[in-house]
Amino acid sequence: MPMTRRDFLKASAASAAAASIGMDWLHDSAYAAPAMTWHKSVCRFCGTGCGVMLGVENGKAVAVKGDKENTINHGLLCVKGFYLHKVINAKGRLLHPMIRKNGELVRATWEEAMTLVASKFQETIMQYGPDAVAFYGSGQGTTEETYIANKLFKGHIGTNNVEGNPRLCMASAVGGYTTTFGADEPVGTYDDIEHCDLFLLVGSNTAEAHPVLYDRLVARKKQNPQTKIIIIDPRKTPTNKIADLHLQVIPGYDLAVMHAIARILVVEGFTDEQFIKDSVNFSDGQNPMTYEDFKKFLDKYTPEYAAQQAGVKPEEIVQVARLFGQAKTAMTMWTMGVNQRVRGVWLNNLMHNLHLLTGKLGKPGSDSFSLTGQPNACGGVREGGGLSHLLPGHRSVENEAHRKEIAAIWNVPPEKIQPKPGKHTMAMFEALAKGEIKLMYVMCTNPAHSLPNLNKYLQGMQDAFLIVSEAFHPTETSKLADVLLPAAFWGEKEGVYGCTERRSQHMAQALEPQGEARWDGAILIDLATRLGHGQNFAHFKSVEDVWNEYLQTTKGKDMDLTGATYARLREVRGLRWPVPSVDHPGTTHRFVEGDPLFPKEKAAGRRMYFYGKPDGKAVIFARPDKGPEEPVDAEYPIALTTGRVLEHWHTMTMTGQVLELHRAVPKPYVEIHPEDATAWGIADKSTVRLLTRRGKLEMEARVIDRPRRGTIFIPWHWPEKLANLLTTDAIDPGSKEPEYKVCAVKIEKV
Repeated sequence: MPMTRRDFLKASAASAAAASIGMDWLHDSAYAAPAMTWHKSVCRFCGTGCGVMLGVENGKAVAVKGDKENTINHGLLCVKGFYLHKVINAKGRLLHPMIRKNGELVRATWEEAMTLVASKFQETIMQYGPDAVAFYGSGQGTTEETYIANKLFKGHIGTNNVEGNPRLCMASAVGGYTTTFGADEPVGTYDDIEHCDLFLLVGSNTAEAHPVLYDRLVARKKQNPQTKIIIIDPRKTPTNKIADLHLQVIPGYDLAVMHAIARILVVEGFTDEQFIKDSVNFSDGQNPMTYEDFKKFLDKYTPEYAAQQAGVKPEEIVQVARLFGQAKTAMTMWTMGVNQRVRGVWLNNLMHNLHLLTGKLGKPGSDSFSLTGQPNACGGVREGGGLSHLLPGHRSVENEAHRKEIAAIWNVPPEKIQPKPGKHTMAMFEALAKGEIKLMYVMCTNPAHSLPNLNKYLQGMQDAFLIVSEAFHPTETSKLADVLLPAAFWGEKEGVYGCTERRSQHMAQALEPQGEARWDGAILIDLATRLGHGQNFAHFKSVEDVWNEYLQTTKGKDMDLTGATYARLREVRGLRWPVPSVDHPGTTHRFVEGDPLFPKEKAAGRRMYFYGKPDGKAVIFARPDKGPEEPVDAEYPIALTTGRVLEHWHTMTMTGQVLELHRAVPKPYVEIHPEDATAWGIADKSTVRLLTRRGKLEMEARVIDRPRRGTIFIPWHWPEKLANLLTTDAIDPGSKEPEYKVCAVKIEKV
């Protein structure tokens, strides 16, 4: 009998409880098999970084369990993590190269496929120049894989058209951290959770998107019942089960709320005046301000004004501010509901403002803490420089000294690395659609499913010469490929993932790749050699060799990983940078004493010194309260937002392969508030048509009290109902991240 979602969620909860007391949920006889070996690894799904143990018997993956020695999850796994071994053995694995002939993808040899790939690169570069080719990677590839791609494309081919899908999810968080603090990534770590008295969750369905972290929040509240949990989100989610207060805002109108909270903190005396004097500057984004100027700026943002903008009650905003101000420690956590906005960077800044005003930063229990959506978005792409404006080690392509430093490590002339940033993701795919980019190499991601406003970009992917390195087929992107290269999957390769809390963790290779699949790094080295650059890649005899070269790019930087050698990483459960030497234990809080980069002499008695800024001071920003790019109107009167469900992940290339997960949530749906459904004459489980200015979809209605009135919600995972046919590709001008989370829609009964 098929398992219902209710039964599935009960089983999931039971599995977590069992794991926490040392029991195994999957009572497979394989767990007790004497021939089984267990291999330390990291979960392949979200950016939490949960430690897992992969069980192998007779060369086959047969089980997964939580790693009890890993301090992130202490043996706990969410339901997706429990089924990872089934993904490895999925029927949808791509097992041999394929080439498009006469319009059809047919099996080919590796030699045939790579000869074609190399010849197309050479022809395109010779005829149109290096910027006619592009690389599009992923926050799911290992750091070593992304590093090789970066080195090949930026340092040898000579194009900065190198992007990764974290541009679509984490770029606004990067923009917020770098503009406010002068350096990317959080100040603190997960350790702060167990010392926190108030959690402010903004645009984050933590229970479904980061379930193991949600479990830690639950445990903290159970341990300390006085702990407060506040949610700011347009939708009720399972996270609400532990909430003390929920501000159910209109999608896209919460910047004013942040300013109103800041105003109350200032007016009612909750600020840390000494910390502000020592460690904070003020700016309107263009020019410096004084503290008094900032206070005057806040005058506009009364609770009444912000409440009217956001569709909440003024007294709720006051309550949030007072709870935040009164709490001894506070953590703000957020994810896509903040980042995927046309002013996601500004909203990140405004959340950081609350911590800077109150001094709730850089000490146990307090942090403004971005939650990451992919397992290596931080390590491979943000730290490894896998975006068009970056170089490894938190460097910039526009900085001449940075280009020279990396060119020396890559053994290329500095002028080979272009000083101008390449095309960011949306510009890259627009150039593909216009025929300006002729060839694209896609690794470990599925843009024909995940890009917003898909109708604008699909034809370009079909018309260009598209090379796709992937572990699964068919995906929406692999179906468009001219060459398909079978990639080794998780468990079949060695490498490092870097997670949300600045922790780099090693994953052992436990299995031989299935079929003819190869490690992505080896494929790229083969391509580099065929393009005549083999002399600078030949020394990569192992994955560890790649990591060792990468470590050189981090030496002396804010994210120094020099001490995170493979010898150490193979033994420990990760190291949190900066970790500048092999005897350094890693860093819990940045910018304070205990951070190896903390300049005691410069700090001159300050508690925090933000060394990414010239004067060591962070910035409080006075940003305007801009709403969404596409507000609702008479023609499109409803706000559409999208997101995840617990059982599925991204484009379902993995979770769609697992029968148990598929049965739990077998098909897409649109959530509609009961009062809206009545007003619109829509019945539960009826079919409705959704239309935006970009596309349309028909799907089943789920009438449920989750979205606020006037808002509908679609989980975006299913390839048969591409939610991104509807979403807007308007971008944040700072981060270049699209506004997936808000657009205007109309709904019709079918």
